[in-house]
Amino acid sequence: MSASFNKTSNTPLSSSSTKGSDLPPLVTDRPLRVLIAGGGLGGLFLGILLEKAGIPYEIFERSPEIKPLGAIMCLSPNILAAIEQLGLYEELLAISKPMRGGRAILTDKMKPIANITPIDNDIFGYERLLFPRPEFHDMLFRKVPAEKIHLSKKVLSFRQSHEGVMVRFSDNTTVHGDILVGADGAHSAVRQHLYKTLIKEGLLPKSDNQDMKKGFVSLVGTTNELDPEKYPDVLKEDCQSYGIIGDGSTPYTWVTFTVPGNRICWNVVVQLGVTEIADDQFKMSDWVPQQNQKMMDSIRHFKTPYGALGDLFDETDIERVSKVYFEDMLFETWNHGRTVLIGDAAHKLLPSTGAGAVNAMQDAVILANHLYDIKPTSFENIKQALSDYKEERFDAVKEQYPQAEFAAKLQFGHTLWERFLRYILFNWVPKSMQLKRMTKDNAYRPQANFLPQAPKRGTLDVISQNPSKRIQKGKVEEEERRSENATAL
Repeated sequence: MSASFNKTSNTPLSSSSTKGSDLPPLVTDRPLRVLIAGGGLGGLFLGILLEKAGIPYEIFERSPEIKPLGAIMCLSPNILAAIEQLGLYEELLAISKPMRGGRAILTDKMKPIANITPIDNDIFGYERLLFPRPEFHDMLFRKVPAEKIHLSKKVLSFRQSHEGVMVRFSDNTTVHGDILVGADGAHSAVRQHLYKTLIKEGLLPKSDNQDMKKGFVSLVGTTNELDPEKYPDVLKEDCQSYGIIGDGSTPYTWVTFTVPGNRICWNVVVQLGVTEIADDQFKMSDWVPQQNQKMMDSIRHFKTPYGALGDLFDETDIERVSKVYFEDMLFETWNHGRTVLIGDAAHKLLPSTGAGAVNAMQDAVILANHLYDIKPTSFENIKQALSDYKEERFDAVKEQYPQAEFAAKLQFGHTLWERFLRYILFNWVPKSMQLKRMTKDNAYRPQANFLPQAPKRGTLDVISQNPSKRIQKGKVEEEERRSENATAL
């Protein structure tokens, strides 16, 4: 680890509250030192942004190696602008397929139900891009200098004071910095330790001391390269996507997407609480490949436009199949003292709208903007920046919760009411209303304030974001200097 992140102090660090310190405030012109817990998409994206901003940082990942879930990902225009701004857009296009024809929704007898409308490129400027999550994660991983990523670093605890934050890992090593970012997922160790401290001090809202809701479980995988003669869809330039909804006795929904490399990503989702058989399959805590295989064997006969689902299973390495809960929870407390949460650590959305990863990266953009504005480095400025980040992001994320829940009911719901709702939406809601919703969702496109903005794409008017306080202040000071020089002449 970098020496600058391991400075020890003779001043004992207090608990994570920092309340009651009578020490004088520490103010310095040295850059921030940011500690990022978690090497997922949000943590890596933040690292790339801080690299561009010239802010020192380190990423600490709890696993001995980074192996992201083998799920399909979809990125929409409201994060693609930031990706283009960072110079990653062309590389992303190389591992993606655009969704131009929408997604065909079918019954388990392969009869058409509806087609989910694709976005209009002329309006939105970008197409929805689909790709295997591990490949996007690897793309971001390669953009972070190797010496700034540390593996097998599981956070056990941390302490923070007016002077800094110290993190202790499970290998009994410690690291010091100015800010700790919890980007370590839905079951964040940073959040858990922070909340335990806040509970003891009576500072945590009751709503934050609840379990996340679980309604669905998903099994995902990506095939090896397929024979185009048997699977001609893999040769098409745009993504061919099908969503198949089981009948009333089968609480399953399964989806397929074509991706580059002549492959197909598949996703099987089961709704919990509908049948005992489905619930029993997912009470097992031992989610090893053998248990995944057991579930796959039980649903091999499900139909797809390519034949049986089992045919795709046979083309997929079992070690690359992942099983995950669909959970959701919006936490109220995102920051305290020198600690801040981003991504699933702060807000876990149902993945029905593909908003989880997008929001994690949007968090990273907004947080990077506020970290860039911290000058000089002081405890008060840090607390204000982290509070401003939460204030700027919270309502934008909160608005998406009912949307994600509604979309989950439409795509994966199997109760009588959810089936009726799906019928009404697909058959009676006009396309103009769907376009209005998409327009509102995609108008929010945060970018880094400290970098040149990505070129405007499409005719859609995007929502303006808060300008950089540091840049504005610099412009005012420069104008004052010019005015003073002109007066002196």
